[in-house]
Amino acid sequence: MGQSLAAPGGRFESSKASTGLTEEQKEFQKVAFDFAAKEMAPHMAEWDEKEIFPVETMRKAAQLGFGGIYVKPDVGGSGLSRLDTSVIFEALSTGCTSTTAYLSIHNMCAWMIDTFGNEEQRHKFCPSLCSMEKLASYCLTEPGSGSDAASLITSAKRKGDTYVLNGSKAFISGGGDTDVYVVMCRTGGSGPKGISCLVLEKGTPGLSFGKKERKVGWNSQPTRAVIFEDCAVPVANRLGAEGQGFGIAMKGLNGGRINIASCSLGAAHASVLLAQDHLTIRKQFGESLASNQYLQFRLAEMATRLVAARLMVRNAAQALQEEREDAIALCAMAKLFATDECFTICNQALQMHGGYGYLKDYAVQQFMRDIRVHQILEGTNEVMRMIVARSLLQE
Repeated sequence: MGQSLAAPGGRFESSKASTGLTEEQKEFQKVAFDFAAKEMAPHMAEWDEKEIFPVETMRKAAQLGFGGIYVKPDVGGSGLSRLDTSVIFEALSTGCTSTTAYLSIHNMCAWMIDTFGNEEQRHKFCPSLCSMEKLASYCLTEPGSGSDAASLITSAKRKGDTYVLNGSKAFISGGGDTDVYVVMCRTGGSGPKGISCLVLEKGTPGLSFGKKERKVGWNSQPTRAVIFEDCAVPVANRLGAEGQGFGIAMKGLNGGRINIASCSLGAAHASVLLAQDHLTIRKQFGESLASNQYLQFRLAEMATRLVAARLMVRNAAQALQEEREDAIALCAMAKLFATDECFTICNQALQMHGGYGYLKDYAVQQFMRDIRVHQILEGTNEVMRMIVARSLLQE
């Protein structure tokens, strides 16, 4: 039999997840932990194995306000802070990291429309995104432009009151199964100033999708190429002015980095608990593994890294909320540190399970597989180092 995550409560509290939070934040956290334990954790392995995109479960999460966590309330959002959002995504990720990661991308798209859209756009798109009646995808990466995002070549030529899009996007979470696509495309010259942001709806003529990618993890969300062939989009669907798209995309990603780091915290959080359980139950050489000082020390190191990463992520979330000058660098630092450290924690938890950790009956391997990609997406951790170094050398 495989492991299931224990219901939240004292065991989650013991990992210091609530330290420093207000009473209101502790309530959000409890609701998210309860939802993760009851609605996500029991299905996590099946969603992974059968590659199920659990839309109805996500709509249940949206009923709790998790479809537009930091979107303004007048268009159906919860109007919460970046720190509140981090706390919620960490808790949800203990139930299924892959599904929570998609939720975080959907939230980022809804926030971009809410923040950079006009009143008509906000009221057209945001209510159905916040309820998750409609699902969103973020379209920046292309086959030829990954880390060098400003070199993207998907073109949007203006013809009267429409843009005609041609090109393709790669590795798009939700691609083909989602309804709203927030697309960065080139309306002007080369470089970041030639990029604009358009919102496309599924069913637009000329919009199609590649094959569903086969992935190591993140299997509860589909990933496909998104293809534009003479795809006509109303000028009224442009967010902001022409040439502002790259800035909009980067502002979305600053929050996205906090979100994905928070998902890593949840996976590491759950993996520490699973390791704790295994060390207590498993016996070798006539005593429980928990009696072995080497393993005690490793567990202590894992818990210490988790708490350090959590503090770093929450500090960056607060800086982003306050629009502090150092927020971009702090988001990059937090994403770099948390995703690296949390992968190490999950990998060590798997090692502590021995051969059992390598079996798909045991949840620890899925947490490890699901968060490996967090070191790559929302800006690779190598790019995070570039952002931090640039901020230091410009001081």
